[in-house]
Amino acid sequence: MQKNTTLAMILAGGRVDELNVLTYYRPKSAVPFGGFGRVIDFPLSNLMNSGIEKVAILSQYHSYSLINHIGTGAAWDMLGRSRGVDVLPPHTRSDGQEWYRGSADAVYKNRDYMQYQKPEQILVLSGDHIYNMDYQNLIDYHIAKDADLTMAVMKVPRKEGHRFGNAVLDDEDGDIGGRVTSYFEKPDDPKGEWASLTVMCFKPEKLYEYLEKGQKQGKFGFGSGLLPMMCDAGERVYGYKFSGYWGYTRTLEEYWQSNMDLLGDTPKLEPEKWGMRTNLDHRNIRDFQPTLVGDYASITNSLVYNGCKIHGTVRNSVIFPGVEIGSGSVIENSVIFFNNVIGKNCRLNKTISDVNSQFGDNSIVGTEGGDPLQKITLVGWDNVVPEGTVIEEGATICPCLKPSSWKSRVATMEVLSD
Repeated sequence: MQKNTTLAMILAGGRVDELNVLTYYRPKSAVPFGGFGRVIDFPLSNLMNSGIEKVAILSQYHSYSLINHIGTGAAWDMLGRSRGVDVLPPHTRSDGQEWYRGSADAVYKNRDYMQYQKPEQILVLSGDHIYNMDYQNLIDYHIAKDADLTMAVMKVPRKEGHRFGNAVLDDEDGDIGGRVTSYFEKPDDPKGEWASLTVMCFKPEKLYEYLEKGQKQGKFGFGSGLLPMMCDAGERVYGYKFSGYWGYTRTLEEYWQSNMDLLGDTPKLEPEKWGMRTNLDHRNIRDFQPTLVGDYASITNSLVYNGCKIHGTVRNSVIFPGVEIGSGSVIENSVIFFNNVIGKNCRLNKTISDVNSQFGDNSIVGTEGGDPLQKITLVGWDNVVPEGTVIEEGATICPCLKPSSWKSRVATMEVLSD
């Protein structure tokens, strides 16, 4: 394995409407995941395990939660004279531009930072995917092919190709990778079967060149601008084939499913075996006492972390630290964030509940029949659900509702807000 000086730029400032109230006050990369961590922990842990120690995080939307989570970078061993994590929010420039207008524009506006670091390669990553990858293998392939750009790709069914950046590869290197002959961003009629994973390794001079061209042509994204531009110009663009687990978190269903993939006798996703780390000081995770399980409690096929008090039944669920579940309550197929308090004789099914919410006794949230195929019910943070309230499957509860906003029954697909 050839060591090199690589600078990683993590795109972590965006919000997607599909995650609804989970991203009202935080970027998608800072959404809690898996019972104790955040989505951005995966690319950060991958970088740590790949020996890449100089990292910049491009943040924009509601940055505080993300900055608070990153801290000094010590959780990922990125603290020292020649290593570290820098958070780069938008800043006013001499041309008057402030906000990032797209992924490539975010990188372009920090080109002085990149040039100061003088890296041999620049690795551009998305901060909101769930996966385990040794980036050094991709970098080695990039160097061996003398590529201008090497992107990680995964094989997807042709009928799903419209959801991703779509690359057409030749068979130059078999199962390892190949030359990208064309690239299309979320095409209606996909020509290839390889989806971009938003893991891109650039020769710095080529990245700077095409960032400038993108600015002149008004193309501010990688998938919609720089990648097809480089392919069309005949640059040496390669695809590195990835075949491991990949969790996509763009929609609520995908986010929920990625959490469910942690469960079962042979889970598809095992972050602790990968060496995934998180900042245990964020929300004081390291200070929680061991979980208390009552005499009549039952926990089946679930992840329940420290600081919980379980007196009811938990099935097929992910429970974050500090959650309390009262006697007679049944929680199933759900993801319950930090410090939720669920009263007695409640029923929550296929529910995602954000931090610090309380559910009064006899509350019913989600489908009553326990069918995991029903729509997700979403409860925003800092809510107090009145005793006996029924929230039907598929409804959305906005954060921090006033007591006067509550109804005894919230209908399917209704959005309850002040």
